[in-house]
Amino acid sequence: MSKPVVEENASEITDYSKEIEDLFISFMISKPDLFVRCKGILKSQYFDNKQNRDTIAFIESYSVDFSDIPSLQQIRALTQKEVMIMELEAAKHDNWFLREFEKFCRHKALRDAILASPEMLDEGRYGEVEATIKAAVQIALVKDLGTDYYANPKERLEAIREGKGQCSTGWKSVDEKLYGGLNKGEITIFAGQSGAGKSLFLQNLAVNWAMAGLNVVYLSLELSEKLCAMRIDAMHTGFETREVMRNIDDVHARVRASQMKSKGTLRIKQLPNGCTSNDIRAFIKEYEIQSGVKVDAILVDYLDLMMPMSKKISAENLFVKDKYVAEELRNLAIELDTVTVSASQLNRTSYEEVEFDPSHIAGGISKVNTADNVIGIFTSASMKESGRYQIQFMKTRSSSGVGSRVDLAFDTKSLRISDLEEGDASAAQATANSIYDQLKKKSVTRAGETLDKETGEIKNVAKATSTVNPIEGASSLRAFLKKR
Repeated sequence: MSKPVVEENASEITDYSKEIEDLFISFMISKPDLFVRCKGILKSQYFDNKQNRDTIAFIESYSVDFSDIPSLQQIRALTQKEVMIMELEAAKHDNWFLREFEKFCRHKALRDAILASPEMLDEGRYGEVEATIKAAVQIALVKDLGTDYYANPKERLEAIREGKGQCSTGWKSVDEKLYGGLNKGEITIFAGQSGAGKSLFLQNLAVNWAMAGLNVVYLSLELSEKLCAMRIDAMHTGFETREVMRNIDDVHARVRASQMKSKGTLRIKQLPNGCTSNDIRAFIKEYEIQSGVKVDAILVDYLDLMMPMSKKISAENLFVKDKYVAEELRNLAIELDTVTVSASQLNRTSYEEVEFDPSHIAGGISKVNTADNVIGIFTSASMKESGRYQIQFMKTRSSSGVGSRVDLAFDTKSLRISDLEEGDASAAQATANSIYDQLKKKSVTRAGETLDKETGEIKNVAKATSTVNPIEGASSLRAFLKKR
C-alpha cells in the first residue's frame, strides 16, 4: 500500500492515498467545526476511494437536511465506513488540516478540469476550459473576513473620503451625482439610441482619464482604430475631425505635449464583433506584459456586440446573453481592479420618450441588474446644434443619483463634452425642469385636455369621452421641443 509523500521540513502532502483521505474524514468527524469551515470547497468527487467518496456524499447530504453531521453509527450503517475519532486539542493540528485540505481540493479540482478539457477543446468550448481551470486554481478557504465595523471608523471613513479605488469622470457635475466618480471593480453602462453619442461619451471619458494620468484601454467592437484615433485627435487638439489631416504637424505637437504633461497612456484596439470577456482578458494581460503598465480603466464600445464565454447560450436569447456578458465583464473588472465602462442600445419604445428608465434598455433588464451604474443619453438634433447633451441616471449603486439629470456642453467641432458654465447650467436646468413639468402634466391629462404645440401649455377643449393616448402626447411634446 502506498504511503503519503511528505516534503522534508514542511509537512506538506504531495500524494493523496486512501490513508490520507481517511485522515481527512477523521478530522472532520472528530471536530465538526472543521467540517463547517471546509464545506464550501468540499466535494465527494475529490475522493478517489469509492467508500470514502460515498461517505463524504452521505455526510454532505445529511448536513444539508439536518444542519449537523451524522453519528458514527449512522455512517457505519449506511456506508460501512469505520471512522476513527481523534483527540484534537492543539490549534496547530487544525491549522495543518485546513492548509492541507485546501491544497487537496485545489489539486483534485485542477485534475478534473484538465481531464475534462480535451472533450471541450474538441467541441470548441475554449472559454469553458479556461474558466474551469481558473476556478480550480482559485479554490481556497475563506480568509477575508470583511470589514470590522467598530475597529477603526476614522481609517474607514478617510479611505472613502480620499476616494481610494475611485476615478473622477472629469465632469464635476457628473461626479457630484456619483459621490466622487466611478469605482474600480464596477461596470458602468451608457445607454442611448442609435447615433445618440454612446461612442462619443466613451471616447471623452478615455481622454479625460488619460489626461488625468491614468492608463486607459479603449476597445472598439464597431468603429475602426483609425476613426477612433482621429476623433480623439480632435478632442485633444480642438481641430474639427476634417481639419485634422490638414494640420498633421500641429496635431502631432499638441497630442505629444498633452501626453507629456499628463503622463497617462491611451491604447486603442479594435476587437472582432462577438468577442468575449476572455478575449479582453487575454489582450489586457498581453498589453500589460509588453508595455509594463498596469491598466486603470477599460472602455468597451460596446457591450451589446459581445458574446458570453459559453457557446451553449443562444445569441437569440438576448436576456440570457446580456446577463452572462454583463456578469462576465463585471467579474473581469473585479479581477483586473479596473474602472470599466461600456454602452448599450435603447429600444424602440425610447424614441417616444424624453425620460428613460430600465425598461427602455434593449435586450431586457438583465444587464441593468448586473451593472453598477446605468446612465441614459438624451439629445436631439436641435440640442446638438446648440451644443447640449443631457444624461439621466437610471441606476447608481453607490449613490442616490437615480432619477437625476445633468446637462453637459458639447463642442460640435472638437467633439468634446464638458461641464456647462455656471450661468449656462442654471438656464439649462430651468429649461429642463419646464420641459419635464409639461411632460408629467401630459402623462396625467384627462379627456377634454390637450397640449398646445406652440406654447407647450395644457388647454381645455370640448369635452370628449375618449382618453388621450400617452404615446401621441409624447410625440407631440417631442415635436414641440425640436421646434424650440
